[in-house]
Amino acid sequence: MMAAVTPLDAHLTNLAAALVPYRRNETLLARWGEALARRLVGGGRLLVAGNGGSAAEAQHLTAELVGKLHDDRQPLSAIALHAETSTMTAIGNDYGYDEVFARQVRAHGRDGDILLLLSTSGASANLLTAARAGRGSGLTCWALTGPTPNPLAELCHDVLPVDSPDSQVVQELHLVTSHLLCEYVERALPVASGAPGAPVRTGVEVVLDGGTGQQVQA
Repeated sequence: MMAAVTPLDAHLTNLAAALVPYRRNETLLARWGEALARRLVGGGRLLVAGNGGSAAEAQHLTAELVGKLHDDRQPLSAIALHAETSTMTAIGNDYGYDEVFARQVRAHGRDGDILLLLSTSGASANLLTAARAGRGSGLTCWALTGPTPNPLAELCHDVLPVDSPDSQVVQELHLVTSHLLCEYVERALPVASGAPGAPVRTGVEVVLDGGTGQQVQA
C-alpha cells in the first residue's frame, strides 16, 4: 500500500515544478531593476496594487524600496494603493470596487511612472481597470501573474508569469520576485544616480514597447 501524499509533499512538489521555468526570468528581472532604478532616482515613483495575499506581497515590495533591502541608501518612492484604506473604501463606496485602484492611479501617477499589478489569476476586474487607467495616464504597466495568457498580462506592457496552477505557489514566487526586484534595483542604483566610478553604458539599447510594438530607447 502506497503512503498517502502529505500536504507538505504536495506543496513542495508544486513549488519545485514552478521553480524550473521561473529561472528563465533573470534577464527580465535585471531589466526591470534597471528601469525602476532609473525612474525612481529621476524623481518618479512606483505604484503597486493587489488583492488579498497579492496585496500583502505588493506591500512587502514597497516596504523594501522605501526602507532598504541590504545596505543603507536613499529612500525610493513606492506606494501600495491598497494600503490607503480610507481612500480605497471611499472610492469603492462612491464609484464601485472596480475603481478602487484606477482612481488612485489617475491621482498619483505621472507620465513615465511605473505601475506594478499583482494577481494570481490575472483576471481581477479592479486590476484590469487600473491597468487601463495606467496606460491612459502614460505609466509603464507591469504585471506579476499566474500562468499566461490572462487578461492582465495582455493589458500590461510587460509581465512576469509564474507557471503554476497552485495560487499559493504563485504568491510565494511573487514574494521571491519582490526580493529579487529590489536586489536588482539596488545593484542598478550607482549607475542610475551617476555615482563616481560607476560603469557607463555606451550606445543605445533598443527594445520593443510591448503595448505599441514601436522601438524605444531603454
